[in-house]
Amino acid sequence: MPAAPAGCADIGYMDSLAAGGSALHRLDPRAKLLATLAFLAAVVSFDRYQISALIPFSLYPVFLIAAGGLPPGYLLRKALLVSPFAVLLGALNPLLDSHVMLRLGPLAVSGGWVSFASIILRFLLTVLAALALLALTGMNGVCESLSRLGLPRPFVVQLLFLNRYLLTLSAEAASMSRARALRGAGARLRPAVFAQIAGHLLLRTLDRAERVYRAMVCRGFDGRVRAARFPGAGREELVFVAGWTAFFVFFRLVNVPLLLGRLLTGHL
Repeated sequence: MPAAPAGCADIGYMDSLAAGGSALHRLDPRAKLLATLAFLAAVVSFDRYQISALIPFSLYPVFLIAAGGLPPGYLLRKALLVSPFAVLLGALNPLLDSHVMLRLGPLAVSGGWVSFASIILRFLLTVLAALALLALTGMNGVCESLSRLGLPRPFVVQLLFLNRYLLTLSAEAASMSRARALRGAGARLRPAVFAQIAGHLLLRTLDRAERVYRAMVCRGFDGRVRAARFPGAGREELVFVAGWTAFFVFFRLVNVPLLLGRLLTGHL
């Protein structure tokens, strides 16, 4: 497994992770996609005050990362990179919901703080599971799976092109950043110069994306997503999807951490 790069140098690193040879990598991408969708549905179905019931669901992303040989630190950094969105989403909860739900000694915990913690936990679980799916399957495999599961082809193609455009944008941004560092000698970037650079970046990215599209058309692109490696579904895929789905349903219906706590304290 290649070492996780930093900054703009990690362009395409997720695709390199998807080229691994573990048993999870060899599974039909549709099985991994369906299991992850069942996981997401189960996690988001909890009400806003649930925390303990969500803890067992952490086993799924942990399993994907461990069994797939994925770098946990890299995926966690990726999840934390977009975590401000979840923080902003729940930041007002402690102010809007001030009724006390529990007491930890002298500390009174309001429902707003409980719902805020639930949002953060659900965010980390879902984002880590989605990142692990991409790292095990690749964007091409995910798009091919969506197409074979019946999602409209225009939506799948747009999703694939959006991913490729973001990669192109990142590559151009990295190139312009290196050029500015070599020519600017560490000079501070003024707002007017930043606006000019952003405009040139957009124009360069559009031009390169157009060249890439013309090259694809010349090579026979007909609007259909095709994966270079797409194994067929078999018994392993059936066991994977059925096993994890049963796991999610069980832990959705039974709050195991709460039940174990009551058993240990004798308050059944």
